[in-house]
Amino acid sequence: MSGTVKSSAGLDVRRRRILFRAWHRGTREMDLIMGRFADAEIEGLSEAEIDVFEHLLEVEDPDLFAWVSGSLPVPAALDTPFFRKIQAWHLAGGSMPDANAPL
Repeated sequence: MSGTVKSSAGLDVRRRRILFRAWHRGTREMDLIMGRFADAEIEGLSEAEIDVFEHLLEVEDPDLFAWVSGSLPVPAALDTPFFRKIQAWHLAGGSMPDANAPL
């Protein structure tokens, strides 16, 4: 995948900005993780989740990748339900895992 497959048409300005920034992080690995997550979930995110997403987009790629992939523990300040949602999505191969399935 070379970039977003989601049109920003119909999204508010804040969500359009997040969608763009998620696909233009600086490292391809994080573009794919954050960008694909944004493509899949941006429309349904609450304002509180949008706040956290914007904050996560400010985190350096090597740190964020290590936390999302589980190779380093997530700092307590970032270990939020929304971060765990991104992490679960990534670890499930780019889809939201079944809430009833064992991890």
